[in-house]
Amino acid sequence: MKLNKKAMLAAAAVLSIAGAAQAQSTVALYGLLDLSLGASKAQGSSSSVNNVASGNMSTSYFGVSGKEDLGSGLSATFALESFMRTDNGSSGRFNGDAYWARNAYVSLASQDLGDIKLGRNTTPLFVSTLIFNAFGDSFGYSPSIRHVFTSGTVSGDSGWNNSVLYTTPNMGGASVSLFTAAAEGTGDNSTGISALYFGGPLAATAVYQKVGKNTVGAVQATTTTQFGASYDLGAAKLFGQYGKVDNLTVINTYKITSFGISVPVGAGKVIAEYSDMKPNTGAELKTFSFGYDYTLSKRSDLYAVYMNDAKTGVSTGTSYSVGLRHRF
Repeated sequence: MKLNKKAMLAAAAVLSIAGAAQAQSTVALYGLLDLSLGASKAQGSSSSVNNVASGNMSTSYFGVSGKEDLGSGLSATFALESFMRTDNGSSGRFNGDAYWARNAYVSLASQDLGDIKLGRNTTPLFVSTLIFNAFGDSFGYSPSIRHVFTSGTVSGDSGWNNSVLYTTPNMGGASVSLFTAAAEGTGDNSTGISALYFGGPLAATAVYQKVGKNTVGAVQATTTTQFGASYDLGAAKLFGQYGKVDNLTVINTYKITSFGISVPVGAGKVIAEYSDMKPNTGAELKTFSFGYDYTLSKRSDLYAVYMNDAKTGVSTGTSYSVGLRHRF
């Protein structure tokens, strides 16, 4: 009986140690799948194309992340996140996209000193753009995202390789991020700084980003300044953005102004966003999107969206989709 009691005590001690270790170190698998059915007609085209598309409202991805509590308010974390096209099973956002293109970093975080991430990181400019528009991170339907990142304005990607991202602790609702990416012999380094503020119904941001000219992929040198704000009235949430992009390679300037609104209706919300992109040289681009996002659960939602995409000098493009997003 004494031996059995000793064995039981030893087993209990081992289990308690294992439990403590598990509480201090966690690993999670997560992601988002977005698929929609619709049709699109590009600017200048005379016909539309029916499609089943991946990532119209949010780019589909999966990831694994982990966190280890090092004590004294210090923790080590990592994330590996991969985009995918769930309509055909391909990896990446496009052919040739890096496998872990969404994020791939290790970080050291302190409650008092902030967080520093090394690897491939999402840019503060992209984060600010998605926060302060009604359609979030939608490359398919957000006028703000499309004008800033897919209309020949800001150069480079929404994530930077070989980067260091430092974010301060939350200071009364405000935080600052400093960002740099080493060109590693292929051109000029890239840098950025952003400030975010969340105080009750009001939120605001200011961002500056400089992308260095890079010989890999012929990346052009651009500088971007962006301001954004949102205000939650309860019955509606208002969004606004203004940005200026200077292309130092081809010598052109783009001014981007966006306004949006989100109104709770039933179990979902009506969303609308308008953006106007005016270049010093070239055609003006005006994009308007309108839709309804219906919440099925904390993890799933249905959406229906229509977009009008007008460019000076060519016929207007139109798109619409009905889709489902599921998070896990």
